[in-house]
Amino acid sequence: MAIKRVWHGWTTPENADKYQKLLHDEVFPGIEAKKIPGYQSIELLRRDLCDEVEFVTIMTFDSLQNVIDFQGEDYARCYVPDTAKLVLKRWDQVSAHYELKECRKYQ
Repeated sequence: MAIKRVWHGWTTPENADKYQKLLHDEVFPGIEAKKIPGYQSIELLRRDLCDEVEFVTIMTFDSLQNVIDFQGEDYARCYVPDTAKLVLKRWDQVSAHYELKECRKYQ
């Protein structure tokens, strides 16, 4: 059973590319450098809205224990580095966690 950790953050249109670059260049490599047992991947979604840009990250772990290894006992709290807080407009204070029940890939 895999666990999906889902989080949302919003920024201004002016800061959107800057935030995306920060994720790509610093935040994601920093997470991967932690060598968290059971960490599988991170996905980034982006949606441009009228006056803001929404980002969604979806991290995949082998188990809930792996999420706790990453974030601690208060595992639902968000992980937002200080550098990201400088360009975000607002963000979820907690992440949602889902059990992956089925995944089908079509060719």
